[in-house]
Amino acid sequence: MPDDTRHASRVTRHDTLSPITHHSSRIPYFPGCALKDQARAFERSAQLAMQALGWELFELPRWNCCGTVYSLASDDLMRHLGPVRNLVRAQELGEGRLVALCAMCYNTLARSSRFVEADPERLRRINAFMDEEPDYRGGVEVVHLLQLLRDEVGYGEIEAKVARSLEGVRVAPYYGCMLLRPREVGIDDPDSPEVMEELLSSLGAEPVEFPQRAECCGAYQAVSRPEIARGRVQEIVSSARRAGAELIATSCPLCQFNLETHQNVTHHSSPIAVVYFTQLLALALGVPGDQLGFELLRLDPRPVLSKKELV
Repeated sequence: MPDDTRHASRVTRHDTLSPITHHSSRIPYFPGCALKDQARAFERSAQLAMQALGWELFELPRWNCCGTVYSLASDDLMRHLGPVRNLVRAQELGEGRLVALCAMCYNTLARSSRFVEADPERLRRINAFMDEEPDYRGGVEVVHLLQLLRDEVGYGEIEAKVARSLEGVRVAPYYGCMLLRPREVGIDDPDSPEVMEELLSSLGAEPVEFPQRAECCGAYQAVSRPEIARGRVQEIVSSARRAGAELIATSCPLCQFNLETHQNVTHHSSPIAVVYFTQLLALALGVPGDQLGFELLRLDPRPVLSKKELV
C-alpha cells in the first residue's frame, strides 16, 4: 500500500462534512435522464471504475426524472414529489443510501430529502400526496459518487489499484454550481474544493487549479439565451487553458455539454476536451480506453491521452 499521508488533511477537513459511515460494497445508484442519453459514457465508465475497485453500482429500479434543481426554486411541496419518489424506491430496497452520479441530480435529491425531513408536517403532507406509494419514512442518505470515493473507498485504496498511471496529464477539475452549493448539501468547501484534485492526484494526474472551477457554466441559459452560456464557457475554458490544462474533468452532463459545445475556437487556441472524471478513473484502474465512451464526446480526448500512451 502506498503512503496515504498526503491525503491526511483531506480526511481531517471533512470530519465536519458528515462523511459516509456505511460499509457495503453494493449500492444503488440513481442514473437520471442524461446518463441514458447524451451522457452514456458517464454511466458506463462509472460502473466499470467501481467494478475495478470491487464495488457494484446497481441501477435504482423504477426511478423517475429528478425534476432538475430548477423545479425547487420555490417551497411548493408538490415540486418535491418526483425526487421523493426516488427516495421511496431506495427505501423499498431496504437501502439507507442512494448514490447519484450527475451533479444536478445529486443536488435535487439531496435538497428534497433535507426539505421534507426537516419538518414532520411536510413529510406527512408529501406522503398524503403520494397516496399510491408507500409512505416515505425518511433516512435515505443521498451521496455523490465523489463522496463515496473519498469517504469510503479512500484515496489510498484507489492509488493502490492504479494499473495505468495518468502521470503527466494536466487535468482541470470543473465543479460548477451543483456539487458545492447550497452549503448544506455541498460535498466540499465551496470556496476551496479539493475532492476532485485529490482524486486526480491519486490517479497520478496533475490537477490544475483555476479560478473559474466552481463558477456556473450558464446551465439551461444555453437554450434560451445561448450568448450567456457562450460567454461563461469562454471565461471558464480560457482560465483552464491559461493554467496549463490539457483536459477538463467534470461530474455534470449539462456542464460537459456546455463546455464542449460553446468553446470559442479561434486560430489562437485549440479546443480542450471535456471528460467525465469517471472516464479518467476507469482508465487509470486498467479499463481499456475503447470501453469508456471517449468516442461519444464531441471533443475527442484521445489525442491527449495517446501522447501519454494511455489509449
